[in-house]
Amino acid sequence: MEHPIQTDYLRWIVLLPLLGAGWNGLLGAQLQKRVGKWLVSLFACAPVVFSFLLSLAAFFGLLALKPEERFLTDRVYAWLSLGSLHVDVAFWVDPLSAVMILVVTGIGGLIHIYSIGYMHEDRSYWRYFAFLNLFTFAMLLLVTADNLLLMFIGWEGVGLCSYALIGFWYQDHVNTRAGNKAFIVNRVGDFGFILGIFLIFWSLDQQGHGTVAFREIATFASLLQGQEIWGIGVVTLATLFLFLGATGKSAQIPLYVWLPDAMQGPTPVSALIHAATMVTAGVYMIARLNFLFSMAPVTLEVVASVGVATALLAATIALTQTDIKRVLAYSTISQLGYMFLAAGVAAYGAAIFHLMTHAFFKACLFLGSGSVIHAMGGEQDMRKMGGLSRSLPWTFWTFTIAVLAIAGTPLTAGFFSKDEILWQAFSSPHGSSWLWLLGVAGAGMTAFYMFRQLFLVFFGECRADHHVQEHLHESPKVMTLPLVVLAVGSIAAGWIGLPGIFGPNLFAQWLEPVLGAAHEAHGSGAAEGTLMVFSVGVAAFGFYLAYLIYYRRALAPEHFSSLAGGLLYRLSYNKYYIDEIYQFVFIRGTLLLARIGVWIDQYIIDFIVDGSARTTALVSWVNGLFDNYVIDGIVNQLADSTFAAGDKFRKVQTGNINSYLYVILGAVIVAIIVKLRYWS
Repeated sequence: MEHPIQTDYLRWIVLLPLLGAGWNGLLGAQLQKRVGKWLVSLFACAPVVFSFLLSLAAFFGLLALKPEERFLTDRVYAWLSLGSLHVDVAFWVDPLSAVMILVVTGIGGLIHIYSIGYMHEDRSYWRYFAFLNLFTFAMLLLVTADNLLLMFIGWEGVGLCSYALIGFWYQDHVNTRAGNKAFIVNRVGDFGFILGIFLIFWSLDQQGHGTVAFREIATFASLLQGQEIWGIGVVTLATLFLFLGATGKSAQIPLYVWLPDAMQGPTPVSALIHAATMVTAGVYMIARLNFLFSMAPVTLEVVASVGVATALLAATIALTQTDIKRVLAYSTISQLGYMFLAAGVAAYGAAIFHLMTHAFFKACLFLGSGSVIHAMGGEQDMRKMGGLSRSLPWTFWTFTIAVLAIAGTPLTAGFFSKDEILWQAFSSPHGSSWLWLLGVAGAGMTAFYMFRQLFLVFFGECRADHHVQEHLHESPKVMTLPLVVLAVGSIAAGWIGLPGIFGPNLFAQWLEPVLGAAHEAHGSGAAEGTLMVFSVGVAAFGFYLAYLIYYRRALAPEHFSSLAGGLLYRLSYNKYYIDEIYQFVFIRGTLLLARIGVWIDQYIIDFIVDGSARTTALVSWVNGLFDNYVIDGIVNQLADSTFAAGDKFRKVQTGNINSYLYVILGAVIVAIIVKLRYWS
């Protein structure tokens, strides 16, 4: 690896949103009150726009370099120096992080602009933008950090900001519960993540190269080969710990349960979390540490299996949901499953490609749903919508394009990226036909539930009440223009990653200096084309089924919901009762353990402590009796006897000299007699 070029402006890509957050967080309330919301908007959106421009500068700076030299760094200062651990606050931009900062600042900037219209009437407008800027800062810190510890600061930062933004309308208890759920579930994953960091550093330190810097870990990773702990390879254990962290942030089985409830936050927040920031963190982390994961085939199998299982589970749940945002939430979980499927077959470039294209169409879908909710006066139930294409033409067309993209319609961005994942799942050395087949099944379900949503919301007769219908209106331009940009990206973004049968994959070539090309599958064009046609056919069947049921009304949904006595429908609609199971096992289980702990404390620990105290008091009482009536009795009796003897002997001391002489004479006579009797 060539020595990276030092570039001081990189820090401002990260710090500008932080300045915006600080400005609005400290002064926003007064600015909003005295000057107006326009100034709050300016200080919120301008930093993200400037960060985007700086990100473009970094991108073109990398583009001007030779592929093997595309690394930029900005070392700010030495942060920690403890023994063999030396950590800098330094920012690192290479082709991988360049993609991420463009996504975060580009998509995030559009969401900021959209929020001006969506949140305009909110009294806490300034607080919303302060947290939105802080969220952007944390994500940029995560993707530009040049070491694991600095990445972990950003990792925790997005978790904290998600808690604040999901529960933004904290007056409603449902929102605060959703924020708490996101925060707590993510802490479980974060525990695994930090264990992975510690294990990597400790293992390398044992070899004399303790470090947490990514490029240094890559240099010395080979030293971890053969090392074991608890009978498990160190690399395998460390990457499993790291993947546990990824399942929390990127909502994979078993830690995906927080993401559907995150819909309680404002809709632009949902777009930011689902499209451009938090949920992509786990995918990025695996791609960043691809050299470690490629050394752990067991971990790759786990990643691929969890990814495809999550994609299918979430897709089956999305089939029956009626809340417009909840359908999109489970769609996000499913699409993230595809990204982890790609990462699990070591096709890291395909995972990042789908991450990038997904950011466009998922942001467009969420912001489009926000436009619908805005027009419907807050209503989110799709059963009360319908026929909105006439009242919301801009929202309708942009939403339709995004639906076509996520369904994998040919020539859209989603088609190219999803096809790349399915092809890699089939032909990669780490892939299998089963992974491909399950992925194709998920793609068919994606097409069905997304077109179901499109038909329910925008086609047919409007099912809203008369009052809502009278006030239906298109969103203002500040909301529709970001939708148009995102819709264009939902088509155009995929063309930089054309499949091999169509031409050179520019996106894969761009990431090659970081991810390499060794693990990417290269098979025959005929095989790839055949698989592509089959997957498109499955997606087309999903579309056609949705068309027959929800547009033509030729099939009744009840024909399917009644299968197996309605069991399958109830399982899907109630999300397989996973939340209830978690509630019973983990929440009630934790509360039960707490109650058991209280009982043990009250009736066992306190009994022992109180019993010890009572025993001590009893022993003290007995000791007191013994001291008072035995020891003191003996001492007092000796004193009384001594006093009595002294009183009697005192009478011998008469003071009469004659008496004393008689006593002395008697004593002398006795002594003489004794001497004569015994010693003569």
